[in-house]
Amino acid sequence: MAGALAGATATLCFSSENRIKTLHFSTKRHSFHFPRPKVSALRWNSFSDGSSEVELRLKLDGHDVQSAKDIFVDADGSSLIVQVRKPGSLITLIETNNLFDRIKPAETIWYIDDDQLVINFKKQDPDLKWPDIVESWESLSAGSMQLLKGTSIYIVGDSTEINQKVARELAVALGYTPLDTKELLETFTKQTIDSWVQDEGSDTVADAESAVLESLSTHVRAVVATLGGSHGAAGRTDKWRHLYSGFTVWVSQTEAIDENSAKEEARKHMQDGSVGYSNADVVVKLQGWDADHAKSVAQACLSALKQLLLSDKNLPGKKSLYIRLGCRGDWPNIKPPGWDPSSSSTATDVPPATLES
Repeated sequence: MAGALAGATATLCFSSENRIKTLHFSTKRHSFHFPRPKVSALRWNSFSDGSSEVELRLKLDGHDVQSAKDIFVDADGSSLIVQVRKPGSLITLIETNNLFDRIKPAETIWYIDDDQLVINFKKQDPDLKWPDIVESWESLSAGSMQLLKGTSIYIVGDSTEINQKVARELAVALGYTPLDTKELLETFTKQTIDSWVQDEGSDTVADAESAVLESLSTHVRAVVATLGGSHGAAGRTDKWRHLYSGFTVWVSQTEAIDENSAKEEARKHMQDGSVGYSNADVVVKLQGWDADHAKSVAQACLSALKQLLLSDKNLPGKKSLYIRLGCRGDWPNIKPPGWDPSSSSTATDVPPATLES
């Protein structure tokens, strides 16, 4: 179910020696690893998407290819290796384990056309438009819009600064409106969040941010940076009613030293549920923080959201239905019109609402 997936899906993002590695996993499913794609210096000459298939063309100038026997192509799922046979060695033209989406390996064909190598792939999902052959910041930015369908994104987590910088990167990439609850609150009250907390306490600030989130819940095509820390609404389990209107990404720092321990940490957080952030649709964990790497973290966010949306393409429509019914807090098991949130009815008492075709 989408609800189970949304509550258990996580992406872990590590920064080590200026490299970003991501890991997407679900406690309900097997683990999926998305390491940084490896692509040789040689770029492809052209790429095209023909609905059910994609075509890649590579120039072979300077490689002295005598026949098709000199070419080695290995495509499997989401990976691709293209090599040219030389006396005593193989020269790698392309090596990536991060194609934009999965292909049907058995239906891959390739041939030589003059000085170009042409490779044709059959897509597993013919409805998904590929902006490029590999998943990158540029292709994710272009490709995610078709999946999000205008649904807004909320960045949550303990650090307001991280939330702000990642949200800005995402907004620019997607062509969404960047919104910042800290900026909105400080502009309205004409005081800083810190002074507000000191004067009136964190509960008052969390209540005020919750009111702002309510006003933003009907907005589309926005990326909203939320307050971090104990005074933020997103950190409180009872203030997620309007955050559910969009896709939420929990950006969380970790002291884990490897991917396995970070994965276990995220799994425990999601299962524990004592922290409001555990309600997020996806989680991005990072080791350390450098504002200069905000785009890398934003890329991990888009990659995680892409996997979530590909697992259930009805999620944007379900979010829209949730908004139309008034953001009543019944996510992901949306109740029919007329359901009273204050009633004692449980999820098993009332059948969920359904999307109209």
